Amino acid sequence: MGLPPVVAGLFVHLLLSRSGPLGSLGLLFTPTAMVIAQVVLVTPIIAAVARQMVEDLWREYGDLYILDGAGRVHTICSLLWLGRFSLITAVLAGMGRAAAEVGAILIVGGNIAGVTRTMTTAIALETSRGDLTLALGLGIILLSLILAINATAQFIRNTGSRAAAI
Repeated sequence: MGLPPVVAGLFVHLLLSRSGPLGSLGLLFTPTAMVIAQVVLVTPIIAAVARQMVEDLWREYGDLYILDGAGRVHTICSLLWLGRFSLITAVLAGMGRAAAEVGAILIVGGNIAGVTRTMTTAIALETSRGDLTLALGLGIILLSLILAINATAQFIRNTGSRAAAI
């Protein structure tokens, strides 16, 4: 879960570079390369939280599924449904990791204006240029987006909890 972003970016860069195994696809310095780097970074976080959630639910309800004679697919689907709000948390953790990322996407995306520049890379660029007003404005917008997404997820969780209690 603590995969260094620059190392992940370097790994993806080596895969996508012209001499790399996927170089013929021409994906380096494209938004697709940036998405690949983000997926490499967030997958371990989401997988670890989801695995822990399923393990905890299995510890709590596993014997009931065994006694009931439920099949493996039914059991997994049921555990995922029971843990759906924890899965939202896992996805939000991954999204937060992706939203905060600069290193890997700079390496594979190149921070090309109008093509591969993201809010985080723009904030870093404007800060290095000394335009702190623009950097701060972009930071406020990014923070507002993340807060809105988290508020929406919390609303969904609360609505689902209330509906389940009825």
